Amino acid sequence: MTTSPVNLSPEHREALRLRTREFIRTTVIPAEPHPGDTLTAATRIRLQTAAKEAGIFAPHVSTQYGGQGLPIEHWSVVFQEAGYSPIGPSVLNCMAPDEGNMHMLALIGTDEQKERYLVPLALGDTRSCFGMTEPHPGAGSDPAALRTTATKVDGGWSITGHKRFTSGALLADFCIVMTRTEATGEAPAGATMLLVDMSNPGVRLGTLIHTMDRAIDGGHPHVHFDEAIVPDSAVLGEVGKGFTYAQVRLGPARLTHCMRWLGLARRSLDIALDRIERREIFGSPMKDLGLAQELIAQCVIDIETSDAIITKAAQLLATDAKAGSALSSVAKVYVSEAVNRVIDRCVQLCGGDGVSDALPLASYLNEVRAFRIYDGSNETHKWAISRRASARRAAAVAAGEPYLADVGDEF
Repeated sequence: MTTSPVNLSPEHREALRLRTREFIRTTVIPAEPHPGDTLTAATRIRLQTAAKEAGIFAPHVSTQYGGQGLPIEHWSVVFQEAGYSPIGPSVLNCMAPDEGNMHMLALIGTDEQKERYLVPLALGDTRSCFGMTEPHPGAGSDPAALRTTATKVDGGWSITGHKRFTSGALLADFCIVMTRTEATGEAPAGATMLLVDMSNPGVRLGTLIHTMDRAIDGGHPHVHFDEAIVPDSAVLGEVGKGFTYAQVRLGPARLTHCMRWLGLARRSLDIALDRIERREIFGSPMKDLGLAQELIAQCVIDIETSDAIITKAAQLLATDAKAGSALSSVAKVYVSEAVNRVIDRCVQLCGGDGVSDALPLASYLNEVRAFRIYDGSNETHKWAISRRASARRAAAVAAGEPYLADVGDEF
């Protein structure tokens, strides 16, 4: 993504972080919906207008398209500040699925596609969704099970299939749809991404799936494609290379989820720290009790470890996309579980108020629990992480490194 050189300076990045921090605390948090409720469209538009005026809107988007021009290796500190509020990323237009779609469009979209889809999306004038997950036995954690098809027709493609958990689809203006295509000309058989307007007569919204996370509007509905016809210009990237492009999107998208929700973990810890500062039990301030100190210490350890692995993965994504995507898988597993642990401990420290809507912690648990499933279940990621580790070690031994598990005949 092209950025203006001035945006690379440490002073600029820190100023953007501080402006974001101030805006979230003074403007966004007072406008948050009641725990468990959804951000309204009117409030979202009002806050987005204020974010633009504050110079913090779309931090990840190139200045060419109206963003702040922050390169990916420096997204984390700003995304964490935005994520300090569950509605902060939506207000700053760096929330999934739009953020991931912007990133992919900027990297592989044609000039025409950028003008039609990226520019209004980056400005917050439109919304988007990403059609990947399908009902069983279709694609979920296993993309090879993809069943939605796109068939070549005169001047374009006909899409037939059924997606589910299509986050944001209720309010989306367009969808990036992952389809299976046969070999066409020089293009191999495989997966192909297509840009489809939600107003297309072949697109039909289905049943809305009600989930635990509620803060952001747009839902997670079923979407049906009934011979939806799109022109050849709707192909995003090249025909047959959809799985390759999916990694372009999903590697950073997994990591930005980590960034945003780590911000919410920091907010949760602040709530707990404020609680134990003034709360007394058995004649002592809670902050002086060993049991409370253990919970707080474990929270700090989880947060700092998460921050470190996110930073390393983001730096790798900027220099080595394949290695960065692999590490983002590790980060996704660790951070999704660590953030859940942090918020759960904070609920425990706040006792009965922690599980009520007097504090927002219980709603935070609902928001972050799904991350262990979204963007690939943690179990699927662990399977892939293990396979990569085994392959890497086997290759090293084959290349001459000593085999270290030989115990010898004497044992």
